[in-house]
Amino acid sequence: MSLGQAPAPNDVAGFYDGIGQVLNTVWGPNLHYGYWENDADDTSIEEATHRLTDLMISGLAPRAGGRVLDIGCGIGNPALRLVGARDVNVVGITVSHVQVAQAEERAAQAGLSDRATFQFADAMDMPFPDASFDGAWALESMLHMPDRGKVLAEAARVIRPGGRLAIADIIERGPVSPEGRVVLDHICETYKVRSLGTMDEYRETLSANGFVDVEIRDISDNVSRTGAILADVVETVRDKLVAQAGEEQVTSLIDFMRRAAATPENGYLFLTAVRA
Repeated sequence: MSLGQAPAPNDVAGFYDGIGQVLNTVWGPNLHYGYWENDADDTSIEEATHRLTDLMISGLAPRAGGRVLDIGCGIGNPALRLVGARDVNVVGITVSHVQVAQAEERAAQAGLSDRATFQFADAMDMPFPDASFDGAWALESMLHMPDRGKVLAEAARVIRPGGRLAIADIIERGPVSPEGRVVLDHICETYKVRSLGTMDEYRETLSANGFVDVEIRDISDNVSRTGAILADVVETVRDKLVAQAGEEQVTSLIDFMRRAAATPENGYLFLTAVRA
């Protein structure tokens, strides 16, 4: 399976400008997975999503005064948490003009506009000079990229030698059963993804683009309950979603959220690497 992907950036922007906006209102500003230590961990979803962001911050290990690129920044909350936790400057990029405006507003409200900026940009063709960032991360954005290989090549270009890269991403874990394939295909259709990557593909593509010291962790078990919790939350705004997407699509979305949470082939990785 290739890292080359579709759909087009406009499709991804349309998803987050539509249904994604409704999900933001009920899920909160961290529209990403949560992280729990084990089955006995009763941490709230709010704290669990912060915990995943903190894992990214720890993996990135940015130096004081550094400049960090947020690839697929969404509405900017993880970037602002990074800026608040470390003495760094962040530039976030997204293909959604709506998300750019929302991220800029959040930065202004937090008094961090001087250290966190956001702009419309294609991650496969970044408008930045070579070696212009001390590090970069992609938090649940790589699965949407039309060509993940190009994104990693661009990341290698704009990160200075010795700079770090951190990625958290939904992946495919094999071997995939027929039942698992149904769930994975539905994830791709619903969330505007052509196919999901694998741990081996990431390792190979990172190496091919000049990244070394690659460390990849399968944290699927730590994040899997997110889907079931999100399904419960989405039930509370069913009417709003039905008005946008129709009853059949919303029912299918909720059902597959629950199925995906229990599907072992629906995996999740956290990785770090260093630009050679």
